[in-house]
Amino acid sequence: MVIMGDDILGYLRNEIYSRCKKPANKFGMGCWYHIEAVVKNGELLAQKYGADTEIVMIAAWLHDIASVTDYALYENHHIYGAEMAYDLLTQLSYDKSKIPLIQACIKNHRGSICLDRNSVEELCVADADAISHFDSVPSLLYLVYAERKMTYEDGKRYVKEKLERSFRKLSAQSKEYYKSKYRQVMEILG
Repeated sequence: MVIMGDDILGYLRNEIYSRCKKPANKFGMGCWYHIEAVVKNGELLAQKYGADTEIVMIAAWLHDIASVTDYALYENHHIYGAEMAYDLLTQLSYDKSKIPLIQACIKNHRGSICLDRNSVEELCVADADAISHFDSVPSLLYLVYAERKMTYEDGKRYVKEKLERSFRKLSAQSKEYYKSKYRQVMEILG
């Protein structure tokens, strides 16, 4: 099967959505909203920094594919995700010269692990992943209050600390770009 351009983005969107809906996805649909936010922010950052938008968006759709497919892969989902992306993109007859670039974005997207970002595309995906939490505050609130049954103060503290960590993971240029968004969300949380 050969899928190109916007068609591949639509295909990947549908593929990830279907994986997120499966009972095996321990993260629930909150993960879907997170991935959508990564794609949206990845596209913005790619345009801002002059990156290859297609590579960034494909990597953004696939960056958590291992986690939503099999929770047992979560700890090293960046490594397994890069392997899964290779298999999927090869099946789709995607440009073989671009697949390693997408894999590098997936391998280096995690902010919780100190990884080198060797291209502007890798930087875009990593920063989009970190800032995505600001677009999915309702999911974080659901996590702390509905799933974890935290008290009001404990839940608020958890969400604020999570967002502070996410902001600290951003590159210097993206911190500057997103600082008003950061301030607004933190102000709302009090």
